[in-house]
Amino acid sequence: MPTLGADMTVGTLLAWMKKPGDEVKRGEIIAEVDTDKGVIEVEVFTSGIIEKLLIEPGAEVPVGTVLAIIREPGQVPGAEVSTATAPSPAEASKPVAVSPSQVERRVPISPAAKKLATELGVDISRVTGTGSGGRIQRVDIERAAFAKPSGVVVRDAADERQERMRRTIAAAMARSKREIPHYYLSTTINMSNAMAWLAEENLKRPVVDRLLFGVLLIKAVALALHEVPELNSVWKDEKLNLCTEINVGVAISLRQGGLVAPALLGTDKQNIDELMKTFRDLVKRARAGSLRSSELSEPTITVTSLGERGAESVFGIIYPPQVAIIGFGRPMEWPRTLDGQIVLRPAIKATLSADHRVSDGHRGSLFLAAVDRLLQEPGKL
Repeated sequence: MPTLGADMTVGTLLAWMKKPGDEVKRGEIIAEVDTDKGVIEVEVFTSGIIEKLLIEPGAEVPVGTVLAIIREPGQVPGAEVSTATAPSPAEASKPVAVSPSQVERRVPISPAAKKLATELGVDISRVTGTGSGGRIQRVDIERAAFAKPSGVVVRDAADERQERMRRTIAAAMARSKREIPHYYLSTTINMSNAMAWLAEENLKRPVVDRLLFGVLLIKAVALALHEVPELNSVWKDEKLNLCTEINVGVAISLRQGGLVAPALLGTDKQNIDELMKTFRDLVKRARAGSLRSSELSEPTITVTSLGERGAESVFGIIYPPQVAIIGFGRPMEWPRTLDGQIVLRPAIKATLSADHRVSDGHRGSLFLAAVDRLLQEPGKL
């Protein structure tokens, strides 16, 4: 079960897209998993032949659990593979002799559901499990915790998912503020050149191919990371891990509420047209609930933009294990001096929230200066 963000502890396997004996290639969709962020398509990260599927659809599975065995090229069929972290469904359901008192005390419940029950004060003896063999899962605890009295309309599945997502976001942000020594920087960027170039460029294009303002910001951030590479990294195992790929995560608000921040993989390597196409597709799939596991597990930095109707500036909270987040406020007319005269020019506030274990204000300032410089020559992005 892949980790689809630092706040994820479990996922529910919904369906397998492949079966034993099928050949798979790296990047193919192998399964669908339900998480607090929605239904995620899980990609396979190695090529080979599926030898065995270890988990049945419908099971709630902790992060890190082995889901399947894939025989890579050159491996002998049936070779012994350790699956200690993932017992087969048959092994997991093998009957064990226990006393009546043990039966009364024992309630089949996942570790994550048990922890949530304690947090929410739910009596698990009064909860009916919907998992395999009547096993109680997180969704069962949540349903019990938020059940309404008779005569009151019970929230539907969308409401429950929204509630879970809000709790998930809150937990991740609380952890970030506890563990990461944030520092914050802000600068105002003159967008005259970028806005003029964008307007001229879009006049040449059909409506469906026109560029969005935000794509210029994303590309500038990706290129600026070449100059301050430590911001394109993750903090794991109490040390800095520099990322070889630049995968800018973009915060996307969902129509039903909440947000996700999937990655535009290989952001710096895409030209503006490719990035625009990728961005539109990512937003569409995020709001339709069809993101892929790599898009949630591989962001190396995040950009959050409030758009034309947002606030003047936004100071984000770093999403672990990333070490920085860049915020852009709405474009505004800002006063500037030109030949002794005060004139108005379009500008935006750019902010950086970064991890002091990894960088400092000097390096952060160099990064924001690089973003500014790149946006002054939009045609080169």
